Amino acid sequence: MRSTAVPRRLPARRCVRCVRGGLAVLACALLAMPAAAALYKWTDANGHVVYSDQPPPGDVKAETLKAPPPPANPNAVKDMAAKDLELKKKRAEAADKDKKAETQRADANKRAEQCQRAQLQVRQLSAEQVPITRINEKGETVYMDDASRRRERDLVEAWVRQNCM
Repeated sequence: MRSTAVPRRLPARRCVRCVRGGLAVLACALLAMPAAAALYKWTDANGHVVYSDQPPPGDVKAETLKAPPPPANPNAVKDMAAKDLELKKKRAEAADKDKKAETQRADANKRAEQCQRAQLQVRQLSAEQVPITRINEKGETVYMDDASRRRERDLVEAWVRQNCM
């Protein structure tokens, strides 16, 4: 016995034209929504009823039939500009503060290095058994005597007391 199979029915497919048409109608409706403006109704001097999207001229009493929604915040643009300006000002202040801190760190490092050099110079001048030479105005090498070593050491120690403590 042969079975007679009933062919299965495929699910209904939507018509491509119908879908595209529906999307086109939806897009047009969405685009037309912002274009909706207020509609004014008034009676002119001759007694004719006038409908217009422009408000009536002069002191004519008009009735608004369909008004657009009021703006959410009329000062929103000004507020946003003020906030943007404030943010830029804060960023500039932070950059200036960082720059000033970096300059202070560099100055402190430079001062510490100068102090280390001066303290080393004081130790060298204090070690009297080590000969120290200088070059005079004529370009000759001259050994420092004890008196000039003490004067030089006193000057360097005064600088260290003034700048390093």
